[in-house]
Formats: sequence, C-alpha cells, structure tokens
Amino acid sequence: MVFGIQIIGVFFSLLMVYYIFLHFKRKEFGVKEFLFWFLLWIMFIVLTVFPQILDPITKSINLARKMDFFIVAGFFFLMGITTYTYTIIRKCENKIEYIVTKLAIKEAEEKERKDSKE
Repeated sequence: MVFGIQIIGVFFSLLMVYYIFLHFKRKEFGVKEFLFWFLLWIMFIVLTVFPQILDPITKSINLARKMDFFIVAGFFFLMGITTYTYTIIRKCENKIEYIVTKLAIKEAEEKERKDSKE
C-alpha cells in the first residue's frame, strides 16, 4: 500500500531525475555526475516504495522507525556534501586569488614600463 508521503517522495524523486537530466543535456554535468545522482534518486524511489528493505539495517543499529534512518542518513549525506562543496569552493577561491594576483602584478609591471618610457 502506497501512502501520501510515498507518493510525494516518488514525485519529488522523478522531478529530481528530470532536473539532473536537463543539466546533463546542457553539458553542465558529466557522465559520472549524472550517473551518481541518477542512481541516488532511483535508490530513493525504491526505498520510498519498498521501505521494508531497510528492516535489517534499522534493527542492526537499534533504530525504532525507518524514518529515523532516513533522517540520520540524510544528515550524514548533507554534512558530507556540504564539506565537499566547501572544499571545491575554497579551491576555486584560491585559483581566482592567484589569477587576480598575477594580473595585478602584470598590470603594475606594464604601467611601470609605460611610465619609465615617458
């Protein structure tokens, strides 16, 4: 029997599959990224429709409800993605800072050469 929250979960997952497909078609995602997110959302659909798959896991880690497992797993996933995103952003900031510094030095040298010629 499928309940309201399961219907919402499946609908949301299908929207997310469509969303990642659009980004893949626009060449904003590579094949690996697309496959990762696609498989993640398909897994979410399967677990939403068949939550009893989680029974062995929830019993082994002493969680009373399957929803508790989703909350804990979601928290871990969000923290991992947040940390990964932070490291990517930090690398980009460092590269931008390096480029800006090089451009500033180059412009200063060009200005100095121009001023010395005058």
